[in-house]
Amino acid sequence: MSPAFLGGDGGFRVLDTTPVLIGAGQFTYRGAPADAPGPLELVGRAVERAAADAALSMDDLAELDALGVVGFTIDAPGALARLPVPRHVNPPASLARALAASPRWSVYTEMGGNSPQQLVNTICERIAAGENDFALATGAEFLGSLMRRIAQGIPTPAVGEEAAAPPTRLGDSRSGVTEHEAAHGLNMPVNTYPLFENALRARDGRSLADHQARLGRLFAPFTKVAAANPHAWFPKARSAEELVEVGSANRMVSFPYPKYLNAIMQVDQSAAVLIASVAKARELGVPPQKWVFLHGCADAADLWFPLERQNYHASPAMRLTGERTLEMAGIEASDLAFLDLYSCFPSAVEIGAESLGVDIDDPRGLTVTGGLPYFGGPGNNYAMHSIATMMERVRARPGSFGLTTANGWYLTKQSVGVYSTSPPKGPFERQDPAMIQRRIDALDHPRIVERPTGAATVETYTVVHSRDGYRMGIVIGRDAEDRRFVALTPSDEPSLRRFEEAEQVGRRGVVGPAEDGVHNLFVPA
Repeated sequence: MSPAFLGGDGGFRVLDTTPVLIGAGQFTYRGAPADAPGPLELVGRAVERAAADAALSMDDLAELDALGVVGFTIDAPGALARLPVPRHVNPPASLARALAASPRWSVYTEMGGNSPQQLVNTICERIAAGENDFALATGAEFLGSLMRRIAQGIPTPAVGEEAAAPPTRLGDSRSGVTEHEAAHGLNMPVNTYPLFENALRARDGRSLADHQARLGRLFAPFTKVAAANPHAWFPKARSAEELVEVGSANRMVSFPYPKYLNAIMQVDQSAAVLIASVAKARELGVPPQKWVFLHGCADAADLWFPLERQNYHASPAMRLTGERTLEMAGIEASDLAFLDLYSCFPSAVEIGAESLGVDIDDPRGLTVTGGLPYFGGPGNNYAMHSIATMMERVRARPGSFGLTTANGWYLTKQSVGVYSTSPPKGPFERQDPAMIQRRIDALDHPRIVERPTGAATVETYTVVHSRDGYRMGIVIGRDAEDRRFVALTPSDEPSLRRFEEAEQVGRRGVVGPAEDGVHNLFVPA
């Protein structure tokens, strides 16, 4: 019996239905917007590379019996959905036709950066159950060229799609915020993640200056990884000081994050992963040294809406999915050789590391990809690049383990995976995500009041900037009955400047209705 088909303890023969990742491909387009590939062509470039990586021809992909496409950002509800550009009605069906494949299972994911890992977890579960044996997971973002086309008045080519029924969707379709939260700016990630950051700083008792320096030290290593990544959108190493020094090229976006600490979605990047059963991988002739196994995985969401959270400095979903993933893999966090923590903003990395029991200056590093502000933040598909890059890392160190995390909405939806070339010690058995979800949904959390009045205290806050200067302040606070609320602050520049010059968490004031009758207004004492 070949050792390649033995479990890590030498006593378990890998089942024919064990899922294995066999190929990965990535592509970044940096050319003129007029010549940019369309969505399917961009995806196709990555798929071609994934096939070549698995030593397969494109003709082999006609045998695909499962196909998942990560949702394109232009299909998200909101302003992007209203852009006057051609769209594929059913991207998975269009891709299947382009590949001459007839998958019996195909999905288009809902929005969220957790989607690539959730898709891989779901496909592996289906393969282990014998429902499929050869699958493609892929996605792309093309906002970079699309927005430049629109700005330059360059027409967007028609997609040339045949009539199709809408796709089957994978994931939770709920909006990430309530209408009340959206009215106060919580629908914008650039506004919401700073709320977590300021809560973290206040919890740890760190000064504003010390915390800013810490953020620079956190993300400077990410820029170095991106600088060495041939697929990175911004392949440039930056110092810790450069990342947090506010200036014309690095304006403040929402306090405490200047531009260099924010994910950048206007990119043109695609990634794809091929997954098969062990039996199908053998049949296709994929070299065993290409095989990478998903050893552990988990998916869950925190209490759904931002105002429902227990606090703004921790994520039960991150902690519990991390624990379950490592438990399923049969390893500890200390056994991991590689980490890729989802990195849209620093608070996601800090809370993710803390949830895993990993220091932010861990010598292993916290990314293999480079991070969404530097590698690029390709919409919902960044984690597919993380998975593809992690496959490269664990192949280069056979027997090592690597963990990727994926985060959707506002530290809401979490998916995790552990990868290794080592064959698993038992059958692939994904735990029903509902088991963790029930534990999270049962957590105590503050009562919410939408129309607070009277004495109030700041729980966390941010100051939002436009390109021209200060725009507004957002406060999440507690009223005299300890109920949680969201409110805006006075919008005059002196008031907003004071919010950035001294710690505001714990500050007292008065909250009540704003003059417009729509918003709440918090006025500091």
